[in-house]
Amino acid sequence: MGGSESLTWGARIREQPFLFVAILAGVLLVLDLIARLAGVEIPMIGGRTFGGQLTFGRFRGLVWNGIVVGLIFGLAGIGLSMTYSILNFANFSHGDLVTTGAFTGWGAALLVAGWGTADTGYLLLVRSGSGPNVNEIGGSIVEAPLGIFLGVVVAAVATILVTVLIDRLVYKPMRDRGGISLLIASIGAALALRYVIQLVYGGSNRGVTSTRDVETELLGLSIDLHEASLVIVAVGLMLGMHLMLQRTKLGKAMRAMADNKDLALVTGIPTERVVTATWIIGGALAGISGYLYVLERGTIEFNLGWFLLLFIFAAVILGGIGSIYGAIAGGFVIGFVHEVSLVWIPSDFNAAAAFVIMILVLLYRPQGIFGGVTTA
Repeated sequence: MGGSESLTWGARIREQPFLFVAILAGVLLVLDLIARLAGVEIPMIGGRTFGGQLTFGRFRGLVWNGIVVGLIFGLAGIGLSMTYSILNFANFSHGDLVTTGAFTGWGAALLVAGWGTADTGYLLLVRSGSGPNVNEIGGSIVEAPLGIFLGVVVAAVATILVTVLIDRLVYKPMRDRGGISLLIASIGAALALRYVIQLVYGGSNRGVTSTRDVETELLGLSIDLHEASLVIVAVGLMLGMHLMLQRTKLGKAMRAMADNKDLALVTGIPTERVVTATWIIGGALAGISGYLYVLERGTIEFNLGWFLLLFIFAAVILGGIGSIYGAIAGGFVIGFVHEVSLVWIPSDFNAAAAFVIMILVLLYRPQGIFGGVTTA
């Protein structure tokens, strides 16, 4: 390394000390991970060790969980990103739309799966009260595949109806009042929707899915059929979004609206139809993501979407707010860090690790990973 190059590196470190520390920490974590997988453990001060014991199977499981969780964040983030890029406001009711899809979808799924095992109200209200347990109802992809598929459809349709209703009652009359007014209105809509869900479905956390016989062996790997179903549906929807944006008139109109709304009006694009389509697509994806999240998690509660909202926002901001591809990429990064960080820290802190990575990325790329690419 020449003298001038050394000076350049020194200047870079002085200009961006946190970036240098982050890179150094990342290198150390990778080396520690390699040592753990190799079973090498080096004692350090205070009872701490470098390396340790980590089986490849556990590491592979964490990576897989990161992909599954990242797909949920990414799928839910698409609608949030579309709303921001086309309607120009951050929709805080998006998390409760996720919850809406979860409850309505699973109400339909349990009704089909458990028909004859309990009364209709108990099944339709997602086990709100006392009655047969989840294994007696049989809500799983193995025991009731038709019910699980129907649940996806109902989650999408019901969330679309709620989304469009909120738009007509709240957002449409305020369309030209600016992003701050709409943001505050969305917080109000979120609270109202959440307490309606709590009033209808109850406030208890309850089990929903049956896990009986959902584990199977494929090519020597243990596969959870619920997670596999989630991956297939989520990837299929993301590919469908890509094709819609790139190959259809609606997609081109959405991209034009996101780039310049005034110019889109002048060129004759029916902006109100595009806005309605944005709500329909965003609402459907939010509802399905909530339904799939419960399929993977196994339990449901009325504030499920509210807890997810911060992660969804983090994914959208990290990817570059306004970019659908950015929302997907950001979802993967947040989901991956959320799960793989369990190698080093307890589960109580893995959410913080995901947000630390988001902050580090934004410090040096404020526009996000796909910054400057709006809607598609």
